[in-house]
Amino acid sequence: MQLYPYDRRAAVLYAHQWAYGRNPRFYDYEYLGGDCTNFASQCIYAGSGVMNFTPTYGWYYINADRKAPAWTGVPYLYNFLTRGNRSVGPLAEPCEIEDLLPGDLIQLSFKGEEFQHSPIVVSVGEPPTPENVLIAAHSYDADYRPLATYEYQKIRFLHIVGVLRP
Repeated sequence: MQLYPYDRRAAVLYAHQWAYGRNPRFYDYEYLGGDCTNFASQCIYAGSGVMNFTPTYGWYYINADRKAPAWTGVPYLYNFLTRGNRSVGPLAEPCEIEDLLPGDLIQLSFKGEEFQHSPIVVSVGEPPTPENVLIAAHSYDADYRPLATYEYQKIRFLHIVGVLRP
């Protein structure tokens, strides 16, 4: 399998288009635990163009009832993106704030335990700081929201390095 570039521009354009709305092609999980990771997955899919249909451990969306846990679950998306095996789909690596680019992912823990929120980076200032890293998200619908406006206990950054295709 070969690693192809991730289309950051497509991911960010999708984020801007749907930050305050819902794409009717995807179910809105807002009242079933939140829609943030579903939205993040949609953005990443817009930039990667490929899903991984591996049962249980893949990353895919067919309909509201037929989707991988990684499509809508914060920890499962992290596990999929940082997986060690070379399977189809976007790949990411944990990074520092300085390594973020538009189209990358941030995950937040509000209580200091598990991570609960997955906003997408839409803009990064120079040098990157919580004040000038801007995100788009669902559940707390936002676009161009400064990371500094969130109250969180823990944070992790994921830089998408590319997309594995067959």
